[in-house]
Amino acid sequence: MGSDRSTQAHGHTTRVIDGREILFDEEGFLLDPETWSETLAETLAAEVGLGRLTERHWALIRFLRIFYLANGRAPLNRDIRKETGLNLLDLERLFPGGIRNGARRLAGLPNPRSC
Repeated sequence: MGSDRSTQAHGHTTRVIDGREILFDEEGFLLDPETWSETLAETLAAEVGLGRLTERHWALIRFLRIFYLANGRAPLNRDIRKETGLNLLDLERLFPGGIRNGARRLAGLPNPRSC
């Protein structure tokens, strides 16, 4: 697990994680959600000090991915609460970066700025 190397070009960063080249934008979001993997999520979590992801983390990460891939957009807060039972305060506790810089990044969703 972890990043083997990192290169930058045109505001994008290419990192090798788990033997695969992964392209990130300038804020650390995946450019292609299809390149996501659980190992990538674990690597990013460790980099922000989360350590081991719990089942609550994984439940939200999986919901975000399934919703995004099915709908072409991230779920609204009410969708998250309805599906997972988590409110914004719960999300802040689970993901120090909150929904945008925490959960969305770990789930491999694109930068909300570019959606």
